[in-house]
Amino acid sequence: MTAATSSELPHVSRRVLQLQVLTIVCMTVEAVVSLGTAWSSHSAALFAFGGDSLIELLSAAVVFWRFRFALNEARAARIAGVLLFALAGLVILTSVLNILGYREAQRSLVGIGILLAAAVVMPWLASRKRQLAAITSSAALKADAAESSLCGYMAWIALAGLLLNVIWGKSWADPLAAVALAPLILREGWLAIRSSKLGCDCC
Repeated sequence: MTAATSSELPHVSRRVLQLQVLTIVCMTVEAVVSLGTAWSSHSAALFAFGGDSLIELLSAAVVFWRFRFALNEARAARIAGVLLFALAGLVILTSVLNILGYREAQRSLVGIGILLAAAVVMPWLASRKRQLAAITSSAALKADAAESSLCGYMAWIALAGLLLNVIWGKSWADPLAAVALAPLILREGWLAIRSSKLGCDCC
């Protein structure tokens, strides 16, 4: 796709803002449901997914404010990166405690439902954001598209852990899925911090 001309930019910016509002709504629902269900079911995988949804909510808000009020991207990227590293540490700690039997993950049909929804919706959002990022030449939007895509992958990984627990009663599959998510969260955090040092939000 080619970059938008100056006359097209206001229209494209409105499309970006509309997409970011939709993302913010989706991330808010994902975070609230995932973290609430994780608390009641002691699910490390849902905790990891819900925590990442909070970070993606911040990322979506950053892009929204960038297109609406010209927010400084580098500072926001550093904050998001630090939060992701903290999240990865909490995920690993929670998973280890679950594996050691401190808290056994319970079956969660609500968790499976929210993960299925995310697995379908997030790749679509990522595709739309990549298209608009190419038109606007926005590194921040490109990075946000990558995070939405990652959210879809994370949903499938977490879903696998929850399904193994529900169908075959393998409670260890839940924290194992969360551990599998940790490297993805760390990578996302590293890219966010690196991009802030480079002065952009590129992937």
